[in-house]
Amino acid sequence: MSTIPHTSWRPRVSRTTPLRRRTALLALPAALLLALVPSTASAYPNPGRVTGSTVVHDPTMIRTSDGRYLLYATGGGLSYRTSTDRTAFSAGGDAFSTKPGWWSSYGATEAWAPDISYQGGKYLMYYAVSTFGSNRSAIGLATSTTGLPGSWTDQGTVYSSTTASDYNAIDPNLFVDGDGKWWLSFGSWWTGLKMIQINPSTGKQLSSNTTRYSLASRPTGTKAVEAPYIVKRGGYYYLFASYDTCCAGTGSTYKVKVGRATSVTGPYYDKNGVALMNNGGTPVLESHGRYIGPGGQSIMKDTDGDLIVYHYYDGNDNGTPKLGINLLNWSSGWPVAY
Repeated sequence: MSTIPHTSWRPRVSRTTPLRRRTALLALPAALLLALVPSTASAYPNPGRVTGSTVVHDPTMIRTSDGRYLLYATGGGLSYRTSTDRTAFSAGGDAFSTKPGWWSSYGATEAWAPDISYQGGKYLMYYAVSTFGSNRSAIGLATSTTGLPGSWTDQGTVYSSTTASDYNAIDPNLFVDGDGKWWLSFGSWWTGLKMIQINPSTGKQLSSNTTRYSLASRPTGTKAVEAPYIVKRGGYYYLFASYDTCCAGTGSTYKVKVGRATSVTGPYYDKNGVALMNNGGTPVLESHGRYIGPGGQSIMKDTDGDLIVYHYYDGNDNGTPKLGINLLNWSSGWPVAY
C-alpha cells in the first residue's frame, strides 16, 4: 500500500495553439476520428492557448450565465482564477478568506481538489482537506449564490476517512443523474475510487443509502488512481481518472484515463473491455514534449463542446504546474482530446 495523495502548488503562465480554432474538428466523421486517436504519447494534443495567471493545480471550472469563467484550484482557501474569453485568466482572492476551523482537525492548512457545480439556483463546491501521505482526510462542502471569492458559506464535513480506512476521502466529484439522484465519487491510492449517494437537500450522504461503491482500483503496492470525474454521454456513464505519480514536477508520470458503464455505480470498462476495478483504463491524455504529467482533471460542457480542464508540469519551466484546456470529441463513442 502506498501513501501518497495530493500536494499543492502556486502562481505563473502558459501558451500554445488557440483552443477555439480546434472547434471545427468536432464535425469530423467517426471513422476519421478513430484514425486520429493517439497511438503514442507523442501524438497527444498540446493544451489550448491560455495566458495570464495560469499556474494552477487540480482545476475545476464553470461558466456563469453571463459568460464568465470561474476556476478554483488546490491551495490556500481554494485559489481562484477568472476569465471572460477562456484564454486570458486573472487571479483573485481565495474562495475562503478565512479558512474553516474544522480543517485543522485533519492537520490541513489548505484545501485541495475542488469540484464546482451549479445546482438548484446556487453554486456548490466540494473539496478535500488532508495532509500529504495520509488518508486521515475529509471532504467538505461550501455553497454560494454567486460563485465568487468571499461569498462561500462552508457546510462542514461531508465524508471522511481515517488511518484505519482502506480508502481516502479526497478528490470529490458530484454527478447529478437525469433521474435526479446525486452521487459523489472520490478517492486516491489505497483501494481506489469510491462513490456514495448524496441527499440533494443537504449535499451530504443520503441516510437511506449508506453503501460505499467501488469504481476503480489498482493492484496493491502499485501507483495511484485518483481524481474521479463522471459524465454521461450517449447512454453511457464515463469515469475519468488520473493514474500514476502526481506532484513530482518533471518527474511526474500522471496521465488521464477513462472507462465507461451502463450504470453510474459501474462496473466501468475500458475500450479493450478491461474493468477499471482490474487496473483498466483507456488513455485520454499523457505526457508529451514539455507537457508532463497531465491530470487532476475535470470535464466542463461549454458552448462549443465539452472541455477537459487539467494541470500539467511544464518541462520548459522547471516543472511548474500550469493550466491545460482541450476540447473533447465523442464521435467514436470514446472521448478524444483535441
